[in-house]
Amino acid sequence: MSPVLESTARALLRRIAVEQAGSRLPSLTAAVVRDGRIAWFGSRGRVEGAAPTETTQYRIGSITKSMVATVVMRLRDEDRLDLLDPIGKHVPGTPVGEVTVAQLLSHTAGLTAEPPGQWWERTPGMPVEELIGLLGPETARHRPGRRFHYSNLGFALLGELVARHRGVDWAQAVRAEVLEPLGMSQTTSRPRAPHATGYAVHPWADVLLPEPEHDALAMAPAGQLWSTPADLARWAAFLAGETAGVLDPATLAEMREPAIVDDGDAWTGGFGLGLQLTRAGGRRLAGHSGSMPGFLATVWADPSDRVGVLFMANATSGVSRTLLTELLAILDEHEPHLPAEWEPTAADADLLELTGPWYWGPSAYALRLLPERGLSLEPIGGGGRASRFVAQADGTWLGLDGYYAGERLSLVRRADGSPGHLDLNTFVFTRTPYDPTAEVPGGVDGDGWRG
Repeated sequence: MSPVLESTARALLRRIAVEQAGSRLPSLTAAVVRDGRIAWFGSRGRVEGAAPTETTQYRIGSITKSMVATVVMRLRDEDRLDLLDPIGKHVPGTPVGEVTVAQLLSHTAGLTAEPPGQWWERTPGMPVEELIGLLGPETARHRPGRRFHYSNLGFALLGELVARHRGVDWAQAVRAEVLEPLGMSQTTSRPRAPHATGYAVHPWADVLLPEPEHDALAMAPAGQLWSTPADLARWAAFLAGETAGVLDPATLAEMREPAIVDDGDAWTGGFGLGLQLTRAGGRRLAGHSGSMPGFLATVWADPSDRVGVLFMANATSGVSRTLLTELLAILDEHEPHLPAEWEPTAADADLLELTGPWYWGPSAYALRLLPERGLSLEPIGGGGRASRFVAQADGTWLGLDGYYAGERLSLVRRADGSPGHLDLNTFVFTRTPYDPTAEVPGGVDGDGWRG
């Protein structure tokens, strides 16, 4: 994919210029990622007297959580843990040992947002043994699974889970299993030059106050890492689907599935497993925001067209929540995504004869072929349950999404070998409405249809 057009680049640059000036940010960097590469990079402001570049380090705060979550999912895929395991099975000795790994990943465990003691982001950290020793009954704020409640403490426990399974601290595990395979060599636990200094900007005057920065120790898995625009672009490409063997694509897709929403039924924001989710401008985005004293960062990715977007700034507050979605809107306006060209593909004869209309009772459905012997079953005219199915080795199909996700679809043939009906988790689909020759549950009235 080539860089963005000059007119697109100008529009993108103007948007971040307005943001940096209007929000009074010491410096701001942003990037657009397409097909795994940076298609546009822009910066405003100064770091140590010079314009920040793609290799200037900023603190990324809670984006760290997504990388810790990636290692947790690797442990799951290795059968070293189950997402339904209580955390006490892996990190014993806490008063909240009953909450599950999945609940911690999705911030539904009901734990307090912050650890006991002083404001952890602005003070030196404590060892994990000391942190666990300070936890008490007040650590639980809500019944597990009841609601979304963001918890930095929960990721401290997940970081310790990683450390106990890998035999090294969480940061070493993240470096070996995530950062190095993805080529993110400039993402580190402690800052390295050239890096931005974190500042607070006075609310009523154009002056700065340097923010403190410490090793958070036990709380580090919640927000310790520093990174660069170039490395964070590689992370955006990963979230968009370029997994480079770090995770099975199906596992990454599982992390992007909504586990909880935090703004009502018609959700625009929520959480998966270690990933924040949002919907904007027709896109469904996955990523994470990050906030530490003196720093703000966010990365979003859309796997549907392999696009990502990010920003990094060295200010405690001020960046608009809509900055990145507005950058994506600019990209969509100036360079709308072109669908891949349609090309014919071979189809097995035994599947071709299954295509076309099927009926669940009187309701008409269309069965279409997908690549690799997959199937799509959807109501004709809309308004019903639609799902895609992936072929299984035993000749059945497994639901991928919709109402039938995880359910089995099988073809039942007649005695002569011709297709009889489809059995979808006890629901029978026939070639004609309520086919009297098929095994319709409850039978079909012998007098048939009548006026």
